[in-house]
This record gives sequence, C-alpha cells and structure tokens, in this order.
Amino acid sequence: MPLRLFRRLPWAVALLSLTALAAPPGDGGTPQATAEGSAPLDGRDGRDLALRLFRPEPRLRVERHLVERARFPVVDVHTHFGIRFKGDAEKREEYVEVMDRNGVAVCVSLDGGWGDAIDDHVRSLGERHRDRFVVFANIDWRGRGRMDEPATWDCLRPEFPRVAADMLADAKRRGAVGVKIFKDFGLVYRNGDGSVIRVDDERWDPIWRACGELGLPVLIHTADPSAFFEPIDARNERWEELHRRPEWSFHGPGFPRRDDLFDARNRVVARHPGTTFIAAHMGNDAEDLATLGEWLDRWPNLHVDIASRISELGRQPYTARRFLVRYADRVLFATDGPWPESRLRLYWRFLETFDEYFPYAENAFPPQGFWNIYGVGLPDDVLQAIYHGNAARLIPGVRERLDRAAAR
Repeated sequence: MPLRLFRRLPWAVALLSLTALAAPPGDGGTPQATAEGSAPLDGRDGRDLALRLFRPEPRLRVERHLVERARFPVVDVHTHFGIRFKGDAEKREEYVEVMDRNGVAVCVSLDGGWGDAIDDHVRSLGERHRDRFVVFANIDWRGRGRMDEPATWDCLRPEFPRVAADMLADAKRRGAVGVKIFKDFGLVYRNGDGSVIRVDDERWDPIWRACGELGLPVLIHTADPSAFFEPIDARNERWEELHRRPEWSFHGPGFPRRDDLFDARNRVVARHPGTTFIAAHMGNDAEDLATLGEWLDRWPNLHVDIASRISELGRQPYTARRFLVRYADRVLFATDGPWPESRLRLYWRFLETFDEYFPYAENAFPPQGFWNIYGVGLPDDVLQAIYHGNAARLIPGVRERLDRAAAR
C-alpha cells in the first residue's frame, strides 16, 4: 500500500503498517519490487518505501556522552553463556576482556542446567576465571538430563516435586547459587489433558519452598512484552519484530492471558515470603511501571532485573527515573547478554547520563521497537545499588567475588 495513503494516520502506526509491503529484514541490500515491472520500494525520487529499507538518520544535534566504562563495578545478573556461546572457550575469553574494559566484575550465567550439566557449566566458566562468574541451575521440568535428550514429562509424575527439591540441594552442592525459570513454564508446557501447566499450581510449592530453605534466589521469566499478546496487525507497535519472529507471538486462545500469568507468578511470590524472587526483564511489565511498583510495594521478596528493557525504560525517562530511584534496592543490573561491547556501553549511557534520543541497541535495524531512548542520569547511590549492591545482597557468592576483585 502506498505511503501517501497513510499521511493522515499517526506516524508510528503508518510506519508499522508499511511493513506489509516487504519481506522480513535480512540482507538490507537491493530494493525489491512489489510486482514484476513495478518500481522498487526504495523511497527515492518520491517512490514508496518498504519499511525494511527505512534507515532514517536523525538530524537532532544535542550533547552526547559516550560512556566507555561503568562508573562503579557491575554485576550482570542475567547472562546466557551456555545458550549464546555454547561452551566456546575462545568467545568466553574474548568476553572476559570486554568485561575488564567495561568494569563488569561478575556475570551470572543462567544456563547451568540440571544434574551433571551443572558441573560442566561451572567448570567451563570457572576453569580460568573462578571469580568472574556464578551459575544458576535450571529445573528440568520435562525430565531431560540434557537439552538434546527426549522429553519424558517427569514433572507430571506425583513424585516430581519431592525429587526436584532434592535435586536443588544437589545443584547447590555442585556450585549453583540460584535457579532460573524460563518462560515456557506457564506458557508452553502442558498437562496430560492438554491444559497449560500453571505457575501457581500447588504441586510446585515444595520446589519454591526448597529454594528459600537452600538460599537459592529464583530468577523467573514470566510472560513477555504486551505486544506479544496482541494481534499482529497495524496497531501493534512491534509489528515488524513479530513479523520477523512470529513464534514470539502468544496471542490467541492457545495461550494464557498475560495478566493471568502475572497473577499466577505473584501468587507464588506471596505464598513463599521466605524465597527471593527476581522477575526477569522488569517483570515483563516495563510498559506499566505503576503496576510494577504496586507489586514491589506489596511483596518485599520480589525484585526485578532490567535485562533487555532499556528500550522500554528509555522511552519514558521521567517515569523510569522516578521508579529506579524509588525502588533502588529492588532493581538489579542485567543485559540478557553476552552482547557486543557497543550495546553494553548503551546501558552505561542510559543509566549514567541525561543524553537524548540515542539508540538502545547497536543494530542498524532496531531489534524491538521503532524508537530511540533517553538517559535517566541516576545518582551515584542508586547506580551502586543497581550495578552491584543488590546482587551482592541477594545472590550467594557475589559479594565475596566483589571483595576479592576490590582487593586485587
């Protein structure tokens, strides 16, 4: 559909609608025609423009502060060295150098797995850099010893909660200091009758209770951004992203409602006040910080990390700054990396400066939403709490590693 037909629509909606003209972004190369013999959708000389070829260059001229190193030592509580590096020692060594340059003292790898897999992951990260990493285990809900083994759905067996609680004690002996729950739990995994397994099912209470008794914080990913639960249409502000990754859409009767997922997670948090919960990605509700604040006010054992959410926080800098200052003791630094060094430095810029209208990721094509962000210029005491203080208080082994790093 021609660009000229959208001139009366709000700009963002019009821009998203244009994506229907093109295939998902990939090569970014030669413009494609809409049909044989028609003009390319390259925007030149007044021609229509395919969204995947849209590369606006802002003409805004404002102060820029390119922060190359965090002001205080950093603990990144949300990284995926197993998923992203898959045991590649060379990539690990390269990233340790990135950590050194940027002031990242410790990374929490959330890919520890279960059983013997924990040993492998702890060894692969700690063989040369014992003080730079800690590892979270992953509950094996589907009864697989390793990710490539067939599922046996052990969690449906009556004895599973008791066995899992014992396995958590074993995970701690193997070196795990916490537990990461992936979003498939509550969103994808199903009971024998086909219904989705509920996060707040009382069957799992022995597991959450064991985490508290063992001192293992639970970093839990529940639901996803609001756009992922909405129709993929012209009103969806992340249409382009979902067009590229349709498997990220959870809209429709086959999936639980987003609010129901949040309610279920919060009931677990409320039932287990002795267990520390860290809700990943700003609780996946960075679009509604007022509601997120209400959750934090109500449940003192609930915390959040900022992994992959500066894109959301940075487009509401006044609201976000007020939130981060008020809840400085409940927010943990996180990236969802390891990412390229250039993205790390955007986190420093977001948190430490009042810069205006800069990208939230290094990608030429924005990975999440078509907007730029603004810095929140946090005070030093808030920065220190978010960068490392809260992690040192909540995650076993972190404080000791920070102390040894400071003594070197």
